[in-house]
Amino acid sequence: MGKGGGCFPSKKKLPYVAADDRPIDPPSPIDGQTADSDSNLMSEYPVSRSIEKSKIFIVFYSTYGHVEGLARRIKKGVDGVDGVEGVLYRVPETLPIEALDAMKAPPKDDSVPEISGAELVGADGILFGFPTRYGCMAAQMKAFFDSMGHLWKDQKLAGKPAGFFVSTGTQGGGQETTIWTAITQLAHLGMLFVPIGYTFGAGMFEMETIRGGTPYGAGVFAGDGTREPSNTELALAEHQGSYMAAVVNRLAHRLID
Repeated sequence: MGKGGGCFPSKKKLPYVAADDRPIDPPSPIDGQTADSDSNLMSEYPVSRSIEKSKIFIVFYSTYGHVEGLARRIKKGVDGVDGVEGVLYRVPETLPIEALDAMKAPPKDDSVPEISGAELVGADGILFGFPTRYGCMAAQMKAFFDSMGHLWKDQKLAGKPAGFFVSTGTQGGGQETTIWTAITQLAHLGMLFVPIGYTFGAGMFEMETIRGGTPYGAGVFAGDGTREPSNTELALAEHQGSYMAAVVNRLAHRLID
């Protein structure tokens, strides 16, 4: 949640379904794409059945559940692409339990393991998710990046594709700047930033409802903490997962060929 956007804690775990939000149609064609643009994107990058599945790590920090909701939909998008598997991880918490209790933060889901920086070497692609703090990533995610000095020194992550997804409290809370300021981390590690651009089609031009997400990555507006992600925000997150999976597939095939 965006501290800079004036967010307050939610009193319950969010179900990540916007029942009062009208569903969106599948992305419509733009710039010469066919109506079946998503499937065409996947078909351009076929996967050899004889090779092991590529792995995209979805690494996130979530205080109240908004970023985690996007992470789970991103995994659905990744898993929907043949030859690629999404794996959820959370970064270590830096706040003491007393502070989290005072903030009314819900308990972490134990089924999602914590990850260390060294484990990122095993990923074929990585999507990092975090809430904003005054237009920058939350301290927990920054501490995680700060722990990667040994990976930076040896450039162990160089060449790996990576992207971001975020949560902010308000429409001016940093949906774009939070990702802009995070790209510096990838540059120093030698990673390849993969934005989604306008590949989501018509959903990127939605103006009738509030929508998080930008050409830089998926996003959700948390409001005062009680707002649930909209259908459009969740669909964009799922698209980011499938899009990144297609990119990883393509890179894997170029290396094999």
